[in-house]
Amino acid sequence: MALHITGDTAADELLTDNPLALLVGMLLDQQVPMETAFAGPLKIKQRTGASDATAIASMDPDAFLEAFKQTPAVHRFPGSMATRVQTLCQTLVDEWDGDAEALWTQGDPDGREVLKRLKKLPGFGEQKAKIFLALLGKQYGFTGEGWRDASAPYGDEGAYRSVADIVSPESLTKVREHKKAMKAAAAAAKSDKATK
Repeated sequence: MALHITGDTAADELLTDNPLALLVGMLLDQQVPMETAFAGPLKIKQRTGASDATAIASMDPDAFLEAFKQTPAVHRFPGSMATRVQTLCQTLVDEWDGDAEALWTQGDPDGREVLKRLKKLPGFGEQKAKIFLALLGKQYGFTGEGWRDASAPYGDEGAYRSVADIVSPESLTKVREHKKAMKAAAAAAKSDKATK
């Protein structure tokens, strides 16, 4: 299955073919547009020549940071995110032999187990882990038992809540509208609280 997340064919091909790239894209998906986050792995590969966990983890941190800072920057917070990507890659090297895909293939895990594994990764809290699990199930061929329940509400069928639901420009628009509505609802709730 080919992913269509960024609108950039080369970036989407890397996400489709390289499980680490997909994991790094998810890690970068905060405080920047989704397309920017998921285009990050291609920028990293183009600027460093590295696209595997061992190579990225062993790079000089200052050189890796410079690659993050080049215009256009990989992320709006290059310092903290470059460190986070290298830490994620080092964790994969130490615990998964550098194989990102092992997180969801090793030992034929069910959805709950994959969620547990994802939540142990640096930079992956509950929500990010659930969204990534939903992405694996909806678009990456993961069929582990109970993945929809484990990733709820992001695993819900027919939802447009997250990157897991982006398969076309139209679905991207729907996900954006959902996120906008959620932000507006959160702001309204905060405002109500402040006036009480």
